[in-house]
Amino acid sequence: MVMKSSPAQRLKEIVGRPEEKLDLAEAALLIAQDEYPELDVSTYLHRLDELAETVRTRLLPDAGPESIIAAMNYLFFREQGFSGNDADYYDPRNNFLNEVLDRRVGIPITLSIVYMEVGQRLGLPLEGISFPGHFLVKLPTESGDVVLDPYAGGVSLTEEDLNERLYQAYGHEKPDMPLNRLLASAGKKEILARVLRNLKNSYVQTEDFSKALSVIDRLLLIAPNLPGEVRDRGLIYEQLECPHAALQDYRRYLELEPEAPDAEDIRTRAIDLQQKGSALH
Repeated sequence: MVMKSSPAQRLKEIVGRPEEKLDLAEAALLIAQDEYPELDVSTYLHRLDELAETVRTRLLPDAGPESIIAAMNYLFFREQGFSGNDADYYDPRNNFLNEVLDRRVGIPITLSIVYMEVGQRLGLPLEGISFPGHFLVKLPTESGDVVLDPYAGGVSLTEEDLNERLYQAYGHEKPDMPLNRLLASAGKKEILARVLRNLKNSYVQTEDFSKALSVIDRLLLIAPNLPGEVRDRGLIYEQLECPHAALQDYRRYLELEPEAPDAEDIRTRAIDLQQKGSALH
């Protein structure tokens, strides 16, 4: 009998692939399977296929990118009613792709994943952008990038719009770097890591440390040597009264970031845990 792989094993397999072969939607749905064990990944992948097929039936054979985007926006935001969840932005469900497809609300990054996945099925090479403020999507063209905001109904953003968003995010302290660098493409692993960080923050805010721990484990599947995540897992282990595991993560963090600003605090925590452990023997 062939044993079915767990969501974590399947996720590890997917994120181990080269970028061009990494299925972003499937990986995002596997993340959701931790919360929804009965979730049928293939059902939601088919839902994305259906959205793309609906758009395709409305296009002329020679439809260009502008027409495809217009048809996508009409279906997504006018007919289907996809929108940003302003009312409950930090609801953990906003980070789960199945919930976004079912409820038709989400946050910038998950709405962008749906938008990119449908667009790519229609031949649009859409890419994500980890823009300051919130996540965006771009369509590279010969005359430059078209920047789109799925959280705001798929609107196309001008350079002036982008600079205004930077000002809103940073005021006069906005990053001193060219705009084109802030519009660099985000890799699929980077996108998945950002979804997981959002989810981790939601669980930490509600002090659901067991779920936060599971999320960090997924993050470290994608990028095993993220110092901040190793440290945060140690802090959560300490909250969950798992001192040995916390001590291991603190030691690993100090190996990865010996000169970190909080290195002294983490060393102190590690020493305290060590002393408590010795006192019990």
